[in-house]
Amino acid sequence: MPTTTYETPARDTEAGPDVALRLAGLCKSFAAVRVLDDAALTVRRGTVHALLGGNGSGKSTTIKILAGVYTADAGELEIHGERHDLSSYVPATAEDAGLRFVHQDLGLFDELSVEENFALDASYPRNRMGGIDWQALRRRVARLIDSYGIRGTPRTPVNRLTPTDRTLVAIARALQDDEDGRRIVVLDEPTASLGRKESEELLGHVRRRADLGQTFVIVSHRLQEVLSVADDLTVLRDGRVAAQLVDAAPTEDEIVAAMAGRTVAALEPTGSIERVTAEPVLRLDGVRVGPVVQADLTVHRGEIVGIAGLAGSGRTALLSTVFGDIRPEAGRMTLDGVPFAPRAVDEAMAAGIALVPADRAHEAAFADLSTAENLSASVTRELWRGGFLRRGRYRRTAVDLIAKFGIKVDGPDAPFSSMSGGNQQKAVVARWLQRDPRVILLDEPTQGVDVMSRADIYAIIRDTARTSGACVLVASSDLAELHAVCDRVVVLAGGRFTHEVAAADVTVDDLTALVLKAPTRSATEGPQS
Repeated sequence: MPTTTYETPARDTEAGPDVALRLAGLCKSFAAVRVLDDAALTVRRGTVHALLGGNGSGKSTTIKILAGVYTADAGELEIHGERHDLSSYVPATAEDAGLRFVHQDLGLFDELSVEENFALDASYPRNRMGGIDWQALRRRVARLIDSYGIRGTPRTPVNRLTPTDRTLVAIARALQDDEDGRRIVVLDEPTASLGRKESEELLGHVRRRADLGQTFVIVSHRLQEVLSVADDLTVLRDGRVAAQLVDAAPTEDEIVAAMAGRTVAALEPTGSIERVTAEPVLRLDGVRVGPVVQADLTVHRGEIVGIAGLAGSGRTALLSTVFGDIRPEAGRMTLDGVPFAPRAVDEAMAAGIALVPADRAHEAAFADLSTAENLSASVTRELWRGGFLRRGRYRRTAVDLIAKFGIKVDGPDAPFSSMSGGNQQKAVVARWLQRDPRVILLDEPTQGVDVMSRADIYAIIRDTARTSGACVLVASSDLAELHAVCDRVVVLAGGRFTHEVAAADVTVDDLTALVLKAPTRSATEGPQS
């Protein structure tokens, strides 16, 4: 169905009995920058409502106003029919009104048990002697564990739970005082750190709770997941409502168009098998590493090749091997026809290899340093001469990269952590591309990134491959991503590449079928004869 777009939404003057939360005429500015301009949000009871938008759309500011962290300049708020004065609205007001927030950082104490995490949030029950009534606590938490389908016991340490169950503990903890079912749960990027299977499992739980009458607001960059679980959607663009959809079934393309105000061509497949005829750049012959028993692959000049496979198939291990971080157990690699066996990362970098790792927060970002310092991390030696930092070049380089790659940040001296996830990822990509690499390795390149930044990153990857002739290896669990950005896709399963297809010749569903139906022979069985 077509997406409804408009610049000035009609305001609801009264919230009906089926409305759990209503925001109208919401405005917020920071200095001279208008972040929210007459924004609105209406959430029906017992539904999953998705709040969507790209970087700078205003969705994070909206959530912080709802939480009482920011004070709105203007606007109306009703929660279950009760009006709240936004000028005096604070976190305690939000809690008393029944709003509960579960963020990407779950706020759990990993070393403590499930029951202790519940008790720290709602206090420990006391017995007649004034001591902790552990039995009462254990019974209460056991009921919640059973209700939410959490795989564990009250005494299970949180760090022994699966990522899905950890998130469910955070949700159950937030709702443990919800005796009347009127609590509204705001889930802020709940699946950002989860794999596809774990995300589907978590959202299945959310859907079932909503079907029982719970109300959820979900903020997520993963549009396919959102569309699978949401009843209603609100799309923000530049601080205003771009679309409101109730009981609708929009396509991902329609949502992206509402977010961007236009069709985003960068998300459409553009792969070409013609690049396979170019000269080979990187070649793997019989490479054995980790779960991979025999990898045979050739990547050509200017070609983008995707590696698809289930979690644990060895995608990351292969990239780490090419980057010199892991030594292969067997096989050989060649680079431009010359034997290539890096003994360390610096040797691989010197040979023209670049790697953007999957875990940006722990393996790529220096959150406490400036944006300029992060951008220069891959060329540190070139910026120092005679023991002194060439500050002029250092700053010019950062300014040029920020402009070239469209990184939205308040100047090169701004903290890296001040940027959105999408802009952080663009900065990490820019850091490596300034080295003019011959081989670019991308591991989950847009994980946790909003759709507009994803489009920017795809465009950067394609343009770099086309203009520089670098070959690109993309490992991703997002098959739509591989389909959109790659020329060829190979499927890694059972320790080998089992299928190879031209991205232009298949659909995302075709790729899904190839991954799910691929053999899962154990790597310990050794090479097939």
